[in-house]
Amino acid sequence: MDPATPPLLRAEDLTLTVGGRIIQRHLTFDVRPGEILVLMGGSGCGKSTLMRHLIGLQMPASGRVLHGDVDLADADDAQLSELRRRFGVMFQAGALWSSMSVGDNVMLPLREFTEMDDEEAEQVARFKLALVGLGGAFDESPAALSGGMRKRAAIARAMALDPPLLFLDEPSAGLDPLTSAHLDELILKLRDHLGSSIVLVTHELSSIFAVADRALFLDAKERTMIALDAPRSLLETGPDIVRSFLRRGVAA
Repeated sequence: MDPATPPLLRAEDLTLTVGGRIIQRHLTFDVRPGEILVLMGGSGCGKSTLMRHLIGLQMPASGRVLHGDVDLADADDAQLSELRRRFGVMFQAGALWSSMSVGDNVMLPLREFTEMDDEEAEQVARFKLALVGLGGAFDESPAALSGGMRKRAAIARAMALDPPLLFLDEPSAGLDPLTSAHLDELILKLRDHLGSSIVLVTHELSSIFAVADRALFLDAKERTMIALDAPRSLLETGPDIVRSFLRRGVAA
């Protein structure tokens, strides 16, 4: 990345709270064009909570989340609507509407945020499903898909509007190692061929080493970030707790 290129997103001195309890504090980092940034750390450290703050589902107790030069906390309805066209989200469980076909799930953002007619939206949806290896699933019910296929369908929906930034929350959770590896390959393809930047929440160490350009470590005890760098660099020169965390992935 050119150092002069502005980040897509910047978090500035964030403090995250749930029910008045501090989950993480003093978080400052950015998301750069064309990179995969992994949010990592032990269970309960606040990875998914941080992602929800980055997309505006929760507001920080203090600090700012900037998408470009727009502060999420200060954005009006028109600004929020525009911002939501610029990022896509895959939630941990996929969050597909069970009452809709897979194709209709992917078409939903196109119907909500564009003036495409149904024929145009269907063409786009079929293309996005083909990109994630689900070209034949357009008319299927989400319940008919395997866990890995539902995750890929959710990624296709997140990609529907061609956003420059994707947020993926635990895409490999609950999947077998082979399916998880195929999902890692898909994530790399999205970055390499479509130019998408990706914020990835994961506890899967193999995925961290396979896809991350940089990894942000959230420490549950200190309740703050204690490392941000390429995973291999963190494995070699990071703080002891981070190297111990990552060694388990190398040993596996």
